[in-house]
Amino acid sequence: MAPTETKKESRTQSNGFTTANLTDVEKQEILADYKLAVVSREASYIGRKETLTGKAKFGIFGDGKELPQIAMAKYFKDGDFRSGYYRDQTFMMAIGQVTVQQFFAQLYAHANTKADPHTGGRQMNAHFSTRSLNEDGSWKDLTRMKNSSPDISPTAGQMARLLGLAQASKVYRNHETLLDLEQFRKFSNGGKEIGWGTIGDASTSEGIFWETINAAGVLQVPMVVSVWDDGYGISVPREYQTTKESISKVLSGFQRTEEEEGLEILTVKAWNYQALLNTYRKAADIARQEHVPVLVHVKEVTQPQGHSTSGSHERYKPDERLQWEEEHCCIRKMRKWLLDQEIASEEALIQLEKDAREEAEEAKNAAREAYIAELEEDLNTVRGLLDDIIEQSSHKTKLKYLKRQLEIPKVPLRKHGFSAVRRACKITRDEQLPVKEKLYEWLDAQFEINKNRYGSHLYSENKQSPLHVEEVKPTYPADVKRVDGRIVLRDNFEKILEKYPETLVFGEDTGKLGDVNKGLENLQKKFGELRVQDTGIREATILGQGIGMALRGLRPIAEIQYLDYILYCFQGLSDDLATVRYRSAGGQKAPLIVRTRGHRLEGIWHTGSPMGMILNGLRGLHLCVPRNMTEAAGMYNTLLQGDDPALVIEPLNAYRLKEKLPDNLGEFTVALGMPSVVSEGTDITVVSYGSTFNICQSVLPKFKEVGISVELIDVRTLLPFDREHKIVESLQKTNRILFVDEDVPGGASAFMMNKVIQEQKGYFYLDSEPQCLTAEEHRGAYGSDGDYFSKPNKEDIFETVYAIMSEANPSKYPPIYE
Repeated sequence: MAPTETKKESRTQSNGFTTANLTDVEKQEILADYKLAVVSREASYIGRKETLTGKAKFGIFGDGKELPQIAMAKYFKDGDFRSGYYRDQTFMMAIGQVTVQQFFAQLYAHANTKADPHTGGRQMNAHFSTRSLNEDGSWKDLTRMKNSSPDISPTAGQMARLLGLAQASKVYRNHETLLDLEQFRKFSNGGKEIGWGTIGDASTSEGIFWETINAAGVLQVPMVVSVWDDGYGISVPREYQTTKESISKVLSGFQRTEEEEGLEILTVKAWNYQALLNTYRKAADIARQEHVPVLVHVKEVTQPQGHSTSGSHERYKPDERLQWEEEHCCIRKMRKWLLDQEIASEEALIQLEKDAREEAEEAKNAAREAYIAELEEDLNTVRGLLDDIIEQSSHKTKLKYLKRQLEIPKVPLRKHGFSAVRRACKITRDEQLPVKEKLYEWLDAQFEINKNRYGSHLYSENKQSPLHVEEVKPTYPADVKRVDGRIVLRDNFEKILEKYPETLVFGEDTGKLGDVNKGLENLQKKFGELRVQDTGIREATILGQGIGMALRGLRPIAEIQYLDYILYCFQGLSDDLATVRYRSAGGQKAPLIVRTRGHRLEGIWHTGSPMGMILNGLRGLHLCVPRNMTEAAGMYNTLLQGDDPALVIEPLNAYRLKEKLPDNLGEFTVALGMPSVVSEGTDITVVSYGSTFNICQSVLPKFKEVGISVELIDVRTLLPFDREHKIVESLQKTNRILFVDEDVPGGASAFMMNKVIQEQKGYFYLDSEPQCLTAEEHRGAYGSDGDYFSKPNKEDIFETVYAIMSEANPSKYPPIYE
């Protein structure tokens, strides 16, 4: 029923308001909702103006969605989690997790967590999060606050994590051990929390949306997804986006019935205040009480300012559509409803709207003044330094011009001061001036400050960091058994699951089968399906489950069956997991462990070693590349004592190779970033990792036969890499080095060479050209011959080392092929 058709005697079943005989308190709540909608709209208008006049870099706003977000916020309780996108400013204001001043501080990129507690100025505007962590990196009580996971820009990227946020409630509801432990009560109140997701209608075309909806229906988790349907995806209308031009129609097959589980699908119009309240109350009740996922299709949404400040929607929307949007604006519709129901007079609304505009303007001014004041403080210091050097230098004209340039920009920036000081140093490079020392000191100090301001919290910086975990060697009984490597891994996982009740393992074939290589054999029988779980073939949402649950205090281990399949979830790994701590400026963490297996199998799709891609795309994760299962087990033990995310790549061809079975399973650890010198030598250093390392090791007897003393080093982890520079210490002794890797040329081998030769200054100690031995540029071909001719083999390794030694001493090592 449209607002104009609502009769005086009707009731809003959502919150007890009646449109007849409303109390003053009820009227005030309705009017407060209206005012918030106006304040948020005004913030959008002002934000666009600030951007287009050059005071901000870019703007994207939530105008048109104010009313449904206010309605949704009324049922968002302490402990709940949001996983949304960059249109949710009104919702965040409604739950009290962003002020209008903070909204503008983010627009200006104020790099200060007191001004912008969501991202510390690191993300563009309208990207929100809450601060789940105390200053020391420990968890706050998440059940006593309204929570938002950190937003990301990639469309629909927020969906996968939403699945995990909702699944955490299911785990906490059904995990009896956790319910009884005091330390986990800060994460959940008996599993009653909802994961609330938001997404634009056009973004539902992304595959990750469909994967998440399907997985939610299978898992039956308390999730409410709101789809804001404004008819467009930037300039592309709905007819090109969605079958039947309706996401709720397309998803109707997911609708639950009395006989079958599924989703509850609700539809509502964005401008109908009463219906919105009713709809969101129903959605929240179903999700919270029944643990059933709900999709709310919010129709007839408008977008008064178009997609963003990068363009105008008048370019692609016909006049009729623009007129329709003006008429169906949710604020305009609510205003008419307020007058029709005699909740407020015209005069009262005019005053309320005036107050709302002033509130938004004052918040903008306060944010702007705070931002400028901080920058001006730095720039004033620079002006003083320039005055001093002008007084002493003979290049007065150039330096005065340089100082005048600082006054030109309308928007002061830190880089202006840095640029001026650095240019002053260049101008006076031919002069010995006492004041220059002050410039150098200022630059050094400010570079360090800004390195922290813009670059901190890529990894954990507190006592919970896994880098603080010291190595504990595996120990062995006198009558030690030699078993398949998978047994070491399996028995260690059993100890992990016993020791850490918050740990869960899940993935394709992980549960009943115990993973395809039996590294989890029979563990589902012992620990149950809640903790050792099978999933569908859906890598992106397997990762998302892990991210969401890790954000809520669990310690998930998400299994991606093969390294080749990591590409299915690489976007989430790179854009989401790797940046959680960084983009929230240390406000949140997601210590998820991703378990996979790779290297040296056979065939294009099972030989993948895309380490260069992983290294370049996953800074923010620890990258563990063990050579055997004992090493892998030690890495899991280390990571679970820390609070950073990680990717562990188990060597695929080592599950049935024999290893000694330690008697301190679950206790021994591997220190991250600490290479292992497996064989000492004096002639040449050979550096490798994983399965290829084992091939290098197998060639050691051949080197000994020809009198070459090889120092063989296993890097163990690529991120971090050799924190104590053990490899360059070896190079000081041998003066020659070879990096062996099964990635393509320029991949991990180039990364290792850069670290050792450039960063660790290894070039000082070279007597021969440093070399890399890698795979071919193509994927590994199928079969043993395909492997032999695609990736480094024993002969390749031997001959490359021999050729280096032959060049250095041809009389002792005559060339093989002359």
